[in-house]
Amino acid sequence: MHDIETRDDLLLLMRAFYSRLLADPTISYIFTEVAKIDLEAHLPHLADFWEQTLFYTGGYKKNVLQLHLDLNAKEKITDAHFNTWLNHFHKTIDEYFAGENAERMKSRAESIATVMKIKIYEH
Repeated sequence: MHDIETRDDLLLLMRAFYSRLLADPTISYIFTEVAKIDLEAHLPHLADFWEQTLFYTGGYKKNVLQLHLDLNAKEKITDAHFNTWLNHFHKTIDEYFAGENAERMKSRAESIATVMKIKIYEH
């Protein structure tokens, strides 16, 4: 297994990760019924975000926290949702990649989730 090194790696990872999320009925409805994402249209934004977060090279300009605050206003995002998301995220990374960037990505996801939970639960 190789480490996460390119945008193509991020796209592969995000496609596999969202396949897991969308197959899990405890969280899939948030994406399909509440956020109503078009996965193919959403994938480049996800890659932009993680490129910026992991490699500091992406062109991500959106306020990811505000997007999740808006989503939470429609459907409460719970600790269980965060835990499910992180669990699938870690498993997907471990299934496809190994190395410093893979570990950094898991760590950053944990940090981002922690900050989001604090901000969401403040509102």
